[in-house]
Amino acid sequence: MLQAPQRTALSGPALIRALARLTDLDVPASSQSLSDRLSQWLGWTDAIGLSTALGGKPPAVPAGARVDGPAEEAECARVRASLTQAIVGDGTLGVARRRAPSVSAQARAAQDAAAEPAVDYAVFRQRYLSIQQTMETAIGNLRGRLRALLATRTPSMARLALVDAVMERALSAREHNLLATLPGMLAGHFERLRQAERDALAAAEASDDGAGGRSGAWLDLFRKDMQGVLLAELEVRFQPVEGLLAALLTR
Repeated sequence: MLQAPQRTALSGPALIRALARLTDLDVPASSQSLSDRLSQWLGWTDAIGLSTALGGKPPAVPAGARVDGPAEEAECARVRASLTQAIVGDGTLGVARRRAPSVSAQARAAQDAAAEPAVDYAVFRQRYLSIQQTMETAIGNLRGRLRALLATRTPSMARLALVDAVMERALSAREHNLLATLPGMLAGHFERLRQAERDALAAAEASDDGAGGRSGAWLDLFRKDMQGVLLAELEVRFQPVEGLLAALLTR
């Protein structure tokens, strides 16, 4: 049976744990604090904007503005469910339906090889990037909407909305570039799984023991793993939205 490479347990976000398990990358714990890391990521113009947002006079709040918190909570849940379905329901990432097992491992391998065309990782890379773009657009629109609503509540919430806008502007390009590397990182996992199955089928054919497993199982496993990474990425991307929503629901 094919299995993903096993790694030493790692604490941290699900996305980091998944990447450490599926790739050859070593992920050492960072010795820097969050403030130290941010100081490296923010340019001087970003730092000025953040300082102004934190230390300046709170933005004025329109009088009589009302916000329907439960409705916004429902909208966030709807967007999240829609993006989750876009991942788990995607045809490229779905597990393929297979025929019933044949009499021997050799027969299964021959039938599956004849029925299934060669698989190119470029197809999965492009699909991953397309789903990323869908997440980026939907979550960006939702984040902007929540900020606009926060700006109508109280001066402190309006300040929070301003800080979030500065942080998004300062970090969005870095976030985009880092997350865009994920499809490339999974290419090695794709090739390792494919080679592992080839080796297993060759060994079964050489021994003629009929225990070679099902040809194509590696691809089903890879699809499941890629779905898992995308779902973990969705969790990371949704964190700013969750923070803004929590502030919006504060009474």
